[in-house]
Amino acid sequence: MQMIQILALGKCKEPYLRQACQEYEKRLSRFCRLALVELEPVPMPPNPSEKEVAAALEKEGALLRKYIKGFCVALCIEGKLLDSPALAKTIAGAAAGGSSGAVTFCIGSSYGLSPQLKQCADLRLSMSPMTFPHQLARVMLLEQIYRSYQILSGTKYHK
Repeated sequence: MQMIQILALGKCKEPYLRQACQEYEKRLSRFCRLALVELEPVPMPPNPSEKEVAAALEKEGALLRKYIKGFCVALCIEGKLLDSPALAKTIAGAAAGGSSGAVTFCIGSSYGLSPQLKQCADLRLSMSPMTFPHQLARVMLLEQIYRSYQILSGTKYHK
């Protein structure tokens, strides 16, 4: 069974979003081994300087890299836009390819991901040119992973 890992900086605090995550975690359990790892973002002052943000992103990137397994997908606004069938092919390709078939999705803090992490990622993925709260992006990502497995299974979920 394929390993899918989501590394997220910060916790999902809103109860309704946690419930949505739990629902998709339950649905995904028949398709993959899912690990949702919440890591602590680097504390920042209220109005950080560019230098403070860069230093925090570098520390967060180093922390995330310690956990990455297999094919790495960095979620970032400047990443590639994929439709759902293309994401399904990416997940299937990772399962068939090397790197143990595992896929790790990285969701950064409110300041994003470090340039170093984005550079070493196998894929930079944008969910949309719009900006979403990180907690909502987690739910959207889980739904798209579930949709990918539904596409790969040939079900009617994806229309």
